[in-house]
This record gives sequence, structure tokens and C-alpha cells, in this order.
Amino acid sequence: MMAKGDKDLEKPIVKNELTTPESRSTDNEDSESNQEQLLDIGEHYLVRRVDDSWRPAEIIQTRYHASESCYEYYVHYVGCDRRLDEWVPRHRIMSDRFDGCEQSSNNSDHLLTDKSGRKITRNQKRKHDEINHVQKTYAEMDPTTAALEKEHEAITKVKYIDRIQFGKYEIDTWYFSPYPEEYGKQSKLFICEYCLKYMRLEKTFRFHLADCPQRQPQGTEIYRKGTIAIFEADGKEHKLYCQNLCLLAKLFLDHKTLYFDIEQFLFYTLCEVDKDGAHLVGYFSKEKDSPEGNNVACILTLPPFQRQGYGKLLIAFSYELSRLEKVVGSPEKPLSDLGKLSYRSYWSYVILEVLSVTRGILSIKDLSLMTGIAPTDIISTLQSMNMVKYWKGQHVVCVTPKMVSEQLASSHFKKPRLTIDPTAIRWTPPIKQGPSAKVKK
Repeated sequence: MMAKGDKDLEKPIVKNELTTPESRSTDNEDSESNQEQLLDIGEHYLVRRVDDSWRPAEIIQTRYHASESCYEYYVHYVGCDRRLDEWVPRHRIMSDRFDGCEQSSNNSDHLLTDKSGRKITRNQKRKHDEINHVQKTYAEMDPTTAALEKEHEAITKVKYIDRIQFGKYEIDTWYFSPYPEEYGKQSKLFICEYCLKYMRLEKTFRFHLADCPQRQPQGTEIYRKGTIAIFEADGKEHKLYCQNLCLLAKLFLDHKTLYFDIEQFLFYTLCEVDKDGAHLVGYFSKEKDSPEGNNVACILTLPPFQRQGYGKLLIAFSYELSRLEKVVGSPEKPLSDLGKLSYRSYWSYVILEVLSVTRGILSIKDLSLMTGIAPTDIISTLQSMNMVKYWKGQHVVCVTPKMVSEQLASSHFKKPRLTIDPTAIRWTPPIKQGPSAKVKK
């Protein structure tokens, strides 16, 4: 995606650039910190998490923290999403190695404890797995997927940027992002919320904020309703801005692909507008011409704005654009764990709303045309609500008005907090040229 940043993907990840004892010429070589027995990379230990529970974890990397005069260890908690990986000090790691990780990846009930050290039940473990986004093991994947996952994991194994300053928010990061090396090894990065320029020093950041001429995302404003605005940026015309947007997004998306050919994408940024400017809340990107009919390539709501309805607003907007294009849309798969939850909730509500006001027989195709949702997404959503059956070679919607009203009354399918007003959209579908179209000279 970024020439400089992408080169880093090909390099093996090395120790953090923080000062190491070997590079420091001091008279304290016999100090306790320098005599500390280093733990072995690749070995497993029990690690105390921030909630005071103990969890088996693998040591991925080590670094010396000069300001604290101690070593830190980057750990991956067995069976948990990599979003929970973190740097921990030595005192949070048990001294003895832990050899039960092979069994724990399949069933780790006995390893999960509460603050009192008590075992937890299977139901509590299920809830724990949902919260911590427990992922499949390589053995549960097909060989091709497993190989790609292993390659992806090797490239993005260690997250050095722990947090970013973005506008008035200091945000903890979740995943590795290939910022250029001199920036990607900083524990904290400063990012302008308007132009997305990234900086290492707070002093530089403050000077930039005073001089930055931008007060909104690059591109054209295509939607405004109250304090909510959406801008469209072309990856070809606003290349640097869109590259920086991808780097920012990768800090919070594990499987976000950083495209070299960013020019083939459009980016839609959602903002909250006040007297100071348009503040970035989230975005989605889409291919200018998707052979698979995808209306979203990547979607993200920044952590400070999650669980406030912005994610579903972005999803709804993507379908409004598809309706204007007179096509049926679907997001690019696979979805992230949070993306899957948002889409399933959005699809369920939209489909139930249509079913609640419709009488008579409806086919999957009818529902697709009425909602703009792809048939495969409609089928999977109805199956999750036990509202579709496979009969005589086709899927048949099996619902009654009572079933629909009961589902709408449940807390799972509440009306979205934020909705799109189609009359506020100022956008015309682009004219797509076929492969044989010629440009006149």
C-alpha cells in the first residue's frame, strides 16, 4: 500500500528500538535489571491479565524498557483473539513454564479463574470466549486457509504501537500496522484527525495542529443530516490520505488488507461535525468495480465511537448507495468478529421490518430486491432466526406474523439508533466503462 511501509512487511520483526542493555554504556551492569533472567521466546507461561485472572500465554517477543529499567514481554494468550496480545512486565508472569497449552487450546476450562482463583463453569467459559473472540485453531481450518493465516500471523505477530493520540482521544491499539519503521516502533503515535498525518513527538504534533489547514476529510461531502456528514474520497485523487486511512484502520482490524493498488477504491468517511470541524468517526471502502458485487471492502468504527450506532449507519449508507446504483450488495468476506455482529443485527432488523408489513408469499429473491441485501446473506440471517427451510431443492421462508412481532419485540433486534435519510444524499452513481470502452483522444 505505502511503498515505505510495505517494505517493512518483508522484514523479520526484530526487537523494539528502545534502548537495550548491550547498547548502553553504564557502570550499572551488575544491577538487578541487567542480571534478570530472560524468559525464552516461544515458551508458554501463566500470565496475570488486567482482570487478575491467570491465562496460559506464549512469549512472542522481548524488549528492554529504558525508562522503567526492566524487561517487557509481548505475549499471546492461548485460544484468544490477537487483539488481546500485549506487552507485560516480568512480575505478571509466573516463573515456571507452563506445559499444558496443547490441551488448553481445546479445553481450557480448568485454566480460567476469577479474581479469587476459583474455577469457572462451562457457561461462564462460553461467555468468556464470546467476550475474548476465541478463534479457530489451524487444525480446524482447511489447509489453504491455515497456510494464509500462518503467513499473516508471522508478518503481523508483534504490535509495537500500543496507543495513538487522535484528536482529543488517546486510544489503545489492537493490532499491528505497517507504518514506516521509524514510526512503527513507537509505543505511542500522534495522528492528526483531519489530514491523518502521523508523528512521533507530541511537540511536532502540537505544531502541526496549529498549522494544519484541513478541518474535514479529503474528498466531496455527499451526505449531511444534522451533525452527521459523510465524505467520498477517490483513492486515485487522494492517494496519500487514503493510504494513511488504511494504516490507521489496520491498528484496529486484524485482517485488513493494505492494498498496493489503492487507486481502485473509493473511501467513505463518516464524521461528527461541530464548530471546530468534521471529526472522523469511521469509514468504509469499496471497489470501484467489484466482480463479486461487493458494496463494502472494509468497514471500521473507531473505538471511542463504537456501540453508538455508527457502524450500522455506515452499513445502511452502503446499501443506500447500492440502491441508487440499482444493484444488490454484500460486504466482502470474511467479516471481522465485530463486523459480523453488526451486519447480522442490521440484516435481521431490515428483513423483519419488511416481513412485518408484507402479507402473502415472499421469495428470497423478493426480499433481496426489496432490501438490497444479497440472497446468501438473507438466507443465513433467516436461518439464524429459524425462519427458513430447505424444501424440494429451494429455500422457503416460513414465518407467521406472530413470529415476526415476537422477534421485533426482543432486545436483539431493536431499531437502529441512527438512520440514513435518503433525501439528504447528494450523490450520483459513476458511469462505469466496460473493458472494451476506448478513451477518445
